[in-house]
Amino acid sequence: MSERSPAPGGLGLVQSLVNTLDVESGADSLDTAEGRARFGLAEEELPRARELRESLRVVLLAHAGHPPHREVTPLGELLSAAPLLVRVDPEDGSAMLCAADDTPLLSRVAAAVARSLVEGTWSRLKACEAADCHWAYYDRSPAGRGRWCSMQVCGARAKMRRYRAK
Repeated sequence: MSERSPAPGGLGLVQSLVNTLDVESGADSLDTAEGRARFGLAEEELPRARELRESLRVVLLAHAGHPPHREVTPLGELLSAAPLLVRVDPEDGSAMLCAADDTPLLSRVAAAVARSLVEGTWSRLKACEAADCHWAYYDRSPAGRGRWCSMQVCGARAKMRRYRAK
């Protein structure tokens, strides 16, 4: 949907997961073997992956100041089940929070969220306010007040609707 560049670091994983569903058309790339392979998912893991995706979308809508579009399992509840480890580099002493296992999607998402909290980038990952979009995007605007995944598409549509309503 959006021409914006991907989110930085691990947030790219979160953004990609949320954007596996095209809200307008209903197309879900997790329905395909290729789409599942992108996230290392087996078919039996799909219900949990979709639950995680929609919980993330609700939080990203909140980042943009919008109410939830539907009731979901709270993201904190889902992420609390993800094992994380602190890895310390023996050579330089730097530390990093990592997924305990690189395979499970939940742990990789939890590690990405934790890292973005430390980096101060978590709240910049948002979902488009357009009800027929809700595409995840990284808000690079100076003030951090972006509202749409694309000003040229969703933003222009919203402004046109407001203009016509007058």
